[in-house]
Amino acid sequence: MHCAGCVASVENALRKVEGVEEAVVNLTLEKATVLGSVDPTQLIQSVDQTGYSAEIIDGGTGIDIQEKIDEKVELAFSHMKLAWIFTLPAMIWMSVHMAVGVAWPSLEAMDLGIFILSSVVCFFPGRGTMTSAWKSAIHFAPNMDVLIALGSLAALFTGIIKSYVDIHSFAGIAGMIMSFHLTGRYIETKARGRSSEAIQKLMNLGAKQAAVLDMEGNEVKVDVRSLVVDQIMIVRAGESIPTDGIVVEGSAAVDESMVSGESLPVMKRANDLVIGGTICADSTLRVKVSKIGQDTFLAKVIQMVEQAQTTRVPIQIFADKVVAVFVPVVLVLALITFFFWTAFPNGMKQLALTGSGLLPWTNPELSSLGMALYAAIAVLVIACPCALGLATPMALMVGSGLGAENGILIRDGAAIQRLNEVNTILFDKTGTLTEGKPAVAKVHQISGIGENDLIRMAASLERESTHPLAQAIVKLAEEKELGLDPVSEVEVVSGKGISGNYGSSILKVGSASFTNSNSEIDLSGTPVFLTLNNELIGVFEIEDTIRPDSADTIARLRRSGYRCVLVTGDRKEIADALAADLKIDQVHSEVLPDEKATIVESYQKTGKTVAMVGDGINDAPAIAQADVGIALGSGTDIAMETGEIVLTKGDLNAVLRAIRLANVTFKKIKQNLFWAFIYNVIAIPLAFAGVLHPVIAEVAMAFSSINVIGNSNRLKSIRL
Repeated sequence: MHCAGCVASVENALRKVEGVEEAVVNLTLEKATVLGSVDPTQLIQSVDQTGYSAEIIDGGTGIDIQEKIDEKVELAFSHMKLAWIFTLPAMIWMSVHMAVGVAWPSLEAMDLGIFILSSVVCFFPGRGTMTSAWKSAIHFAPNMDVLIALGSLAALFTGIIKSYVDIHSFAGIAGMIMSFHLTGRYIETKARGRSSEAIQKLMNLGAKQAAVLDMEGNEVKVDVRSLVVDQIMIVRAGESIPTDGIVVEGSAAVDESMVSGESLPVMKRANDLVIGGTICADSTLRVKVSKIGQDTFLAKVIQMVEQAQTTRVPIQIFADKVVAVFVPVVLVLALITFFFWTAFPNGMKQLALTGSGLLPWTNPELSSLGMALYAAIAVLVIACPCALGLATPMALMVGSGLGAENGILIRDGAAIQRLNEVNTILFDKTGTLTEGKPAVAKVHQISGIGENDLIRMAASLERESTHPLAQAIVKLAEEKELGLDPVSEVEVVSGKGISGNYGSSILKVGSASFTNSNSEIDLSGTPVFLTLNNELIGVFEIEDTIRPDSADTIARLRRSGYRCVLVTGDRKEIADALAADLKIDQVHSEVLPDEKATIVESYQKTGKTVAMVGDGINDAPAIAQADVGIALGSGTDIAMETGEIVLTKGDLNAVLRAIRLANVTFKKIKQNLFWAFIYNVIAIPLAFAGVLHPVIAEVAMAFSSINVIGNSNRLKSIRL
């Protein structure tokens, strides 16, 4: 595929297959994503019938992808080189004739020689263009190659008929048109390869082999594709972790920069999760395989990046409608051009003369038929649907790749545009603005029992519970290195508390209702009551630690004009205190998970464009309801499946970087579309007027696509 017309043809063919619900084709990746229940062979046959070819892919390594890209670049280069080998002699031949006015060995021999050289260029290195044009034409789905082929063939045709009618031979122009076209195709192919570097880098992160323990406990090397869940891998310093797993032995600093954007190594110990593709910086780890193949974090990241590049941005819709009819319209315009130059030669020549002073290649002295063909050929080769088709996907490809390198995964390319329109940002509290790790802020002594004794008693019972508040008390006891006492007949009441025998006494830890307790103490955190034989002896005040970057993120967002809102299920006192600390505009507290979505909707009904930032655990409905859902995670499955934008680093400042990424990417999309449209708006009338040489027209056409690709690639230099 070479242009947006190709994309439209393939998409239409796929959508006609019974069982297909949706089909989206990505021009830059040359991939189609099809939703529905259908036999893959039917899809391939449908594509074949349009003149294109297709194959089912099941993923691939970075090396596989790079090899395919290198093959395409090498093939494009060989076609370009062969074309110029035959075109340059023709150009020299013509240049000498124009410079000294002498045709060597004779005018007839020179014209024949140039015709033969140009024919070789058009039908050998240009064979792919001619074949593509023929296939698309016979299937009534003309693409850009039809325009190039018709322009070249029309120019060649003048070399045949010049002996019979009063017309100048443009045969030499045919070879130059095809050569410049193939040069543009080569530069475009090479630039596309550079644009997909981010995905290639991600694919190349994975190790090809893994050291594992066999049934006898011996270390053996196996292909990473043969790994199975629960197998034990040995990862040494400097090695890439082959696949996702859980550390079972050892501790080491792990470099996660390429998958999360985290610049500093992260310390990993027993029971910690590690991600395939990250680097064990020091020491040796034994890791139990937890995920393989397409279920791994890295595979999902690559899938999400490609998915983002496949989706359509709303701003592209109009361009797609234009592209769908572009080639047929240009063919009609070329016929109209030919008609006007033959029907009104004097008027058209006068029009061309107005540009002859500025444009030295203008030659209105040609015969009427010659100028008619001259202008029609220029119209055919100047028109460029490619730039329009590449404008959005190229910017998305580079932008989503840049995001992936910085721990920002874009699942839906349309979120890029919507994030630019957001004016209200809702934040979940736990795990988003706070660490999501409750800690004991204060221990209130009600009776004469000392603080350490209260902690020991409560922790002795709470170690039997998995509740986060219980674990906060146990952690405090561990930090103080307090020995715990035995308890018996433990009973856990879900969501309320825990009780048990503590020596000859009954110990209870939990909520006020569970312990039948009441306290006049002014608390800003969550209270956990401790009773001994139904007498209140202590209160643990537990708070969730605010993220160190929360205040800075909120302040910068407010300075940028965003309205920040806190939505949480916590008590009003806790929510208000957090909002005051962070200077958040508005608070919704004591909200159930499904009610958060209703709050998002209420803002949308007032005309606000809303982004919801959460960890994807208890705020999934709200993230789904928002115009842009942003999931703040650290490589967790639930974060990967929630939201259109996933921040893998678990860093709240990444929200600011995501907004900047959306801004610069959308700006590039608008720039690309503007230049693609303005190019055609200016160039086609110039060609119609006969003031644009067909060769210059072809160079300009090639440059328009290269300009879009180059402009998109400039995103790589942006610092988020």
